[in-house]
Amino acid sequence: MTGLVVVLDRNTQITAALKPIYTAPSEAAAAEELNQFEVTWGDKYPLIVRSWRNNWSEISTFFKYPPEIRKIIYTTNMIESYHRQLRKVTKGKSIFPTDDALLKMLFMATQDVLRKWTGRVQNWGQILLQLSIFFPDKVKAHLR
Repeated sequence: MTGLVVVLDRNTQITAALKPIYTAPSEAAAAEELNQFEVTWGDKYPLIVRSWRNNWSEISTFFKYPPEIRKIIYTTNMIESYHRQLRKVTKGKSIFPTDDALLKMLFMATQDVLRKWTGRVQNWGQILLQLSIFFPDKVKAHLR
């Protein structure tokens, strides 16, 4: 059990060390945070640094959005919660008679999750306004 605790603690440390990169106020600040991460962790975890550097052109587009939208992008709690609910309803069944049976069960679980979903996004009005600026065609269709 001690080995598992050490691995989990190290993963927490690495996750905490990566957080300043994606929460940086600008792309330049994020690049500097990545350099700092490399100094601290690069020898031990070169694949993490290489992955971030190889994908920097895609990652850097993240910084064109305001902080509120960025937080929605990198926060996965709602998605993880939804996946947990889907796993809960399919866990007891090892076989479904048809693909449609599985789809129906997942649909019903999704409907149940939607009914119970009470989570609110902070500053939603401001975020919606920003989304309507960045994605006017997509957001306009959903506004009344």
